[in-house]
Amino acid sequence: MAETNAQHPFDMDSSSFDAEKYLERLLKDCSLKQIMDTEAAVVKDTQTLHSDMQTLVYENYNKFISATDTIRRMKDDFKQMETDVNLLMTKMQSITTFSEQITGTLQGTRSQLFRLSEKHSLLKRLQFLSTLPAKLKSLIEEQNYAQAVQDYLHAQKVFAQYGRQPSFDGIQRDCDAIMADLKERLRKDFQRAGNTAQSLTEIGELLLQLDEKTSDLASEMLTCAGKRLHEQIVMLQDQTERDMLEFVDMGIDGFLNDLALVVTSYFDMFVAKHYEQERDDFQENALQELNIFLNANIDKYLTLVQDRVESDIGYGDTQVMLRALDRLHRRLQAMRNICRGLEVQRNTVSIIIGAAHQLCDAHAKNLKDHFADSLSAVRLSLVSAKSDAATGLNLSDLISNLYVAMVEKIKGVLQDLLIFLRTDWSFNIKAEHKGALCVEGIRENLLIGFLRHIAKVMCGFGDASSSSPPNLLLVLSKTCLELEQQGVHILIALVDDLYEIDSENSATLTHETEICAEMRETAQALLDAYVRLQGTNISQMLRKSVETRDWLNCLEPRSVRAVMKRVVEELGSIETVVASLYEATANTASGFRTTASSDSSRKTYFSNFASTSKPQYRSNWSNYTPSQLESSYVSNIHRLFSERVEIFTSVEFTKSSIVMGIIKIGLKTLLECVRLRTFSKYGLQQIQVDAHYLQMNLWRFVSDENLVNFLLDEILGSAVQRCLESVLMEPNAVEIICERG
Repeated sequence: MAETNAQHPFDMDSSSFDAEKYLERLLKDCSLKQIMDTEAAVVKDTQTLHSDMQTLVYENYNKFISATDTIRRMKDDFKQMETDVNLLMTKMQSITTFSEQITGTLQGTRSQLFRLSEKHSLLKRLQFLSTLPAKLKSLIEEQNYAQAVQDYLHAQKVFAQYGRQPSFDGIQRDCDAIMADLKERLRKDFQRAGNTAQSLTEIGELLLQLDEKTSDLASEMLTCAGKRLHEQIVMLQDQTERDMLEFVDMGIDGFLNDLALVVTSYFDMFVAKHYEQERDDFQENALQELNIFLNANIDKYLTLVQDRVESDIGYGDTQVMLRALDRLHRRLQAMRNICRGLEVQRNTVSIIIGAAHQLCDAHAKNLKDHFADSLSAVRLSLVSAKSDAATGLNLSDLISNLYVAMVEKIKGVLQDLLIFLRTDWSFNIKAEHKGALCVEGIRENLLIGFLRHIAKVMCGFGDASSSSPPNLLLVLSKTCLELEQQGVHILIALVDDLYEIDSENSATLTHETEICAEMRETAQALLDAYVRLQGTNISQMLRKSVETRDWLNCLEPRSVRAVMKRVVEELGSIETVVASLYEATANTASGFRTTASSDSSRKTYFSNFASTSKPQYRSNWSNYTPSQLESSYVSNIHRLFSERVEIFTSVEFTKSSIVMGIIKIGLKTLLECVRLRTFSKYGLQQIQVDAHYLQMNLWRFVSDENLVNFLLDEILGSAVQRCLESVLMEPNAVEIICERG
């Protein structure tokens, strides 16, 4: 098909293109516009082709000119080269002629010179043998043992050739006697204590060259090297005044370098070489003995390093200690590559992980000590305060200082321990199973353990057996609440982020909600203890005021008893302190009430005696006649249909709930004391005046005054039951006395 197109008469690129036929077809098939477009295209292609041809001609012309110049220069160069080659040929011919003349002149003396050279060499050997005994003695006196052994071994070849002659036989016996003495001396030096690893290696090499028994020498070399290395261990034990970096450098430069030298020398002398006179398993046994020797000494050294690390933890610079251990780890890694077949079983990672555990324990102790100091500072501040009102202004600062001190201290500890995971160390403790457990231990044992310690210690202050001041319980409760709301989340998120711990998907790690729940329980227990303690203080005042008064011989009441005023003042001080820490309920969002929910503050308690149409909560006792008041079953029916009031229940973390809990305890105590006393008419009226005064003042401390009214109703009802003459005072008179009081 391609050939058909190539031979087509209408194809301009074809060699058989026919212009006449193409034009005839174009005029026949195309319109005028198409013909003009075709003409323009043909003209454009023609111009383009013409331009390309011109460019091609110019380029080839330049290349042709350049080639012409190159050929011209080559012709000139070849002429100079031809002259130089001709001169060289002439000189080589001259040299060949002179060489042939010299060879012919020396041909006669060449064989004579060769024979003289052989005789000279023989005489030198004989001279060497004749002077060998004296030379060996001289070298031994100079302690140049290596040269003496080398000369002796060199002479053995000559003795092997000429040793049957009597003169040489005597020289050989003298040399053997001298080398026997040298061998004995080397053996003693080899066994002498205090030899360095270098000297042991050199002496061992000489003894092997002098045909010492290989197996005995191998065993003796490890024994002598072990004594020397033990001396270095003892010396390192005395370097307690040096810091960790200097201590490790001394061990590397001394102990480990000597150990490496002994190991490599032993390996080269006894493991890498094959000895015909030894058993087939000699090399295998030698390698096994070397492995035992190596690991025993490394274990001794690393035990010494571990003891030093344990003594420095918590006292020295952790970064310096880790730099030292990093150097040691790199050195031991290099020792593992010394010889094929050797296995170093122990490494420094276990020491580093142990150091991390120990540092965690040290930091945990420091955190506990710091926490104890912070608590002591808080207690001292509370004791030095002048009054509760003054203290209330500072409780927020105390809580803030305690909270910030704990959180920042923990953050600092977590940052300090992060040094174990630096990427520039040669070790990676997270790659080890024990190391990963150690990192999780930082979270669980250090952070979670300390948070639980905080909760446990704070909860201990709320025990009934402890004599903690009330405001301390309030401070600790609020601090636990702050930790539950913010601190626990911040610290656990920080440790998970710093140490890349996936606590959300772990079944073994403690979840954040568990610690928050423990903190809230502790805060609740402390707050309940605060309410009980303050309620007990109010109760003691009320109980003493009831028990120390003669209620059967009372005068007609003219004023409110002072103890009631003191109770109201005490509750006001407590409210001021609590309001500085806790918000009020939603119903009293401003923090205190300015109006009563009813007219109870303006009406005399038991005003139902005058009018029973009041819609507010009032005692049902006011609906009965005096004769009915004496009936005991009336009180039983009243209690049966009344809602039970829980006194010692947990309070909410609001001001009104806390104060209400204290008021309930105080009024309950007053109720029980009233039930144990017998009252005259005026005694009952005094209780009536006191109850109305409390009603006038307690409503502003609580969000639900009906509960207060119910307890006051119970108190007055019990007084009515215990009264010999149940006659109540006129409401207007009661109100006048209370307003005047």
